[in-house]
Amino acid sequence: MSALFEPITLRSLTLANRVWMAPMCQYSAATEGPETGVPHDWHFAHYAARATGGAGLILTEATAVSPEGRISPADLGIWNDRQVEAFSRITRFLSDHGAVPGIQLAHAGRKASTDRPWNGGAPLGADALAWQPVGPSPVPFAEGHPVPDELSRERIAEIVAEFAAAARRALAAGFQVVEVHGAHGYLIGEFLSPHSNRRTDGYGGPFENRIRFALEVVDAVRAVWPQDLPLFFRVSATDWLEDGGWTADETVRFAKELLARGVDLLDVSTGGNAAGVRIPTGPGYQVPFAARVKAETDLPVAAVGEITQPRQAETILASGQADAVLLGRELLRDPSWPLRAARELGAEVPVPPQYARAYRRPTAV
Repeated sequence: MSALFEPITLRSLTLANRVWMAPMCQYSAATEGPETGVPHDWHFAHYAARATGGAGLILTEATAVSPEGRISPADLGIWNDRQVEAFSRITRFLSDHGAVPGIQLAHAGRKASTDRPWNGGAPLGADALAWQPVGPSPVPFAEGHPVPDELSRERIAEIVAEFAAAARRALAAGFQVVEVHGAHGYLIGEFLSPHSNRRTDGYGGPFENRIRFALEVVDAVRAVWPQDLPLFFRVSATDWLEDGGWTADETVRFAKELLARGVDLLDVSTGGNAAGVRIPTGPGYQVPFAARVKAETDLPVAAVGEITQPRQAETILASGQADAVLLGRELLRDPSWPLRAARELGAEVPVPPQYARAYRRPTAV
C-alpha cells in the first residue's frame, strides 16, 4: 500500500487518500452587486477538475467571513445565503466524485483591499472598490500600504462571531472540513506575531495574549461545527525573521493549545507576515516545520511547499514527517496529478469511468 494513497480518518470522516488540494485564491468573483463574493462557473470548473483528477480533499481558496475580510474585491466570501447556494453546487459535485469538500475561512486584516495579483496586487488606495483595512495594531504591512485601523475589543468579538456564522453557512453549503486561516500574514496571523501585534492589552505582548484571538476563533468555530467533522488550522510556522517575529518554537507550543481546543490537523506553511524577507525556498522547504510539529505533539499535520513529485510526496509520508501533503501550484499545472502519482507508485485508485481508457495499462497482443 502506498502511504500517499492510504485512507485517513479524522473524527468520523474518512478521506480516500492523502493528496490534498491547498487553498489558492483565484481572484475571479464578481466585485460589485448581488454576485459579490459568489463562486461561479470558473470556480466550479476549477474545483471539479481536481475532484475528477483524484484529490482526496479540496480546500477552497481563502473565503472571507465578511466583505472587509477579503484580500481583493474579487475574492470569494461566505457571509450571505447567495454564496451558500452557489457553493452547494460545487460541494455536491466534489462529494459525488470522491473528493471531500473543505473550505478555508479567512480574514485578510491589514493585507486587505488590494488589487488582483495580475494587476500588480498593490493597495487599492482611492479606488472606488477600496475599503479601510484593520489589524491588531496600526502597523502597515509594507511601505506604501495603508495604516490599518486598530481593532477594538468590541470589533474583535464581532469578527469572532463572523467566523462562527461563516462556519454555520459552510455546513449548510455541504462542506465537510473547515480550516481556519491563521497563516501568511492575514488577520489571525497578525495577532500571533509580535512583528505585527504591538498591543498592550490582553491580545498583545506575551505568547499567551497573542494567541488569544486565534483560540477564540477556534472555540467559536468548534462550537458550531459538528463534533463528528474535522477542524483544521493553517499556520505560518515562522515569519523568517531573525528577531521579533513568530517562531517555530512558538508554533509547537501553539499546536498543543490547538489540539486541546479540538483542532484535528495543523496545515503547516510559513511566511507572509513580513515584507521583504528572504526565504530559502527549494523542494520541500517547509516540510521540516510540519515534521517538527508531528514529532513534538500529538496533532496530525499536513505538509506544503514545493512538493511536486510523487516519490517525494510518498517519502514525506512514509518517513513520518506528515500525515498528508497539500499541493498548490503543482495542481494548477496538472489537475490529475493524484491519478498520475497513483500510476507511478503502483497504487490502485478509482478513476472516473469517462477517463478510464487513459489509465488502462497496455496489454500484450
